[in-house]
Amino acid sequence: MNNDIIKNLITSGESTGMMPVLFVGHGSPMNAIEDNEFVLSWKELGKSIPRPKAILCISAHWETTGTQVTAMQRPATIHDFGGFPPELYNVQYPAPGSPELAYEVKRIVNSANIKLDENWGLDHGAWSVIRNIYPGADIPVIEMSLDWHLTPRSHYNLAKELAPLRKSGVLIIGSGNIVHNLRMIAWDHVNEPDYGFDWALRANEMFKNLISNNNHKDLINYSGLGKEVQMAVPTPDHYLPLLYSLALKEENENISFFNDKTVMGSLSMTSIMIG
Repeated sequence: MNNDIIKNLITSGESTGMMPVLFVGHGSPMNAIEDNEFVLSWKELGKSIPRPKAILCISAHWETTGTQVTAMQRPATIHDFGGFPPELYNVQYPAPGSPELAYEVKRIVNSANIKLDENWGLDHGAWSVIRNIYPGADIPVIEMSLDWHLTPRSHYNLAKELAPLRKSGVLIIGSGNIVHNLRMIAWDHVNEPDYGFDWALRANEMFKNLISNNNHKDLINYSGLGKEVQMAVPTPDHYLPLLYSLALKEENENISFFNDKTVMGSLSMTSIMIG
């Protein structure tokens, strides 16, 4: 890859300064087409934060052997779910990709041999959220996968190496859910905007307190936080994107919560903005 192209990507246009970092609880794929309170807050984000030059999304829905980043010019919109209304499958988010940014990620990450991917695209962990923040689909978007062989500490350390991108106008988004137990969903409360089991609410509050107190050590070692957290995080895929976002927080940066509700009993929409 031509270094002049990379330099142009990083320095062209107006300076955006230090970009914030997001962790977004993406919830149901239906959020892509509904006008609920969570979606409305995503739309407000697009108006309130600096416009990025590009977006790097770490999605819960792309797990691989080894860490990969999408490197195609035109990533496909992936409908990686089943049993939803036809109109959801008709949604396309034709944002451009950025091979240049993918190459830059590969260059700056030293703890892993980043593979440039030409096949994946944008899964619903990415596009269901980003299409509401930036509906124009005119900002380049790439995805980074979760290597399922890495420990939570290794994911966190890898994420720290992405920090220079924030100063280059890149918005980094972790997309998952802090509390995510699909096996325990309260189907009789699906249409309620705010319903959580007691254990899910307690686990979510524990996570929020640790986040607010910058206690990243316990957040990394979440499996030792007790039974309620083990119920909240039965598998790591939706939790790990949170660690990617937290790893990028600088010492004196502010952190704020939004969409702080639990739905369907066992799914937390709680999201954070750093910076």
